[in-house]
Amino acid sequence: MFDLSGRTALVTGAGQGVGLGIAATLLEAGATVFVNDLVPERAEAAATALGPNAHALPFSVADRGAVTAAVEQAVATVGPIDILVNNAGIPPSMRPVKFRDMDPAEWAAYVDVNLYGVINCVSATIDAMCERGWGRVITISSGAGTQGLNIGVSMYGAGKGGAISFMRHLAVETARSGVTANTLALGLMARDDDEQARTVTAAMAKQVPVGRLGTGRDIGVTCVFLASDEAEWITGQTIAVNGGSVTT
Repeated sequence: MFDLSGRTALVTGAGQGVGLGIAATLLEAGATVFVNDLVPERAEAAATALGPNAHALPFSVADRGAVTAAVEQAVATVGPIDILVNNAGIPPSMRPVKFRDMDPAEWAAYVDVNLYGVINCVSATIDAMCERGWGRVITISSGAGTQGLNIGVSMYGAGKGGAISFMRHLAVETARSGVTANTLALGLMARDDDEQARTVTAAMAKQVPVGRLGTGRDIGVTCVFLASDEAEWITGQTIAVNGGSVTT
């Protein structure tokens, strides 16, 4: 069960963090994986570490032309994209700030990555999926896209919420073509980039009912299931993956 052998996946924002965990888990299930990242060196390093069935594919998801060109390159060198995981979601400028204190010049970055980034990648892959009669689109969202939070992420939540809505419509439009479209709304995720982040992570873990924060592998195994043949009757859903945290 859940064998992805012969399938090719594109995971955006996979040079580090959750995306890297998703890419690794898809590879374990047998898929060939294109590792995308905004930073070329990060994509290359991640693909090298993941092994011969991983291929670096750097581009900005917010740049529609770059997305289209990269997907065309991937298809020409390896083959068509069967599985798209829209994981990229943190603009380089992201910082916690309440809406009233935010410069309007900062708004676009959040929407460009989290909404238009999803739309751009779907646009570059969905026609071929429908023509082949099989495809999986999985968008990584957040609890910030499903509920209000007082932690300074209003524009991030706006982008995430917009992508959730887009995916629901996409699912209905493509259901008869053998393509599913689902969203994962993540809870608190682990970070280990520095000592301060690890300290904050330990404190945050106490808020999660299961007693720990999520990992890239937690999200990866859920993606493997949704990308499998066995999940063909699941589409248009927003699934909370959050260690038991309450959502609305």
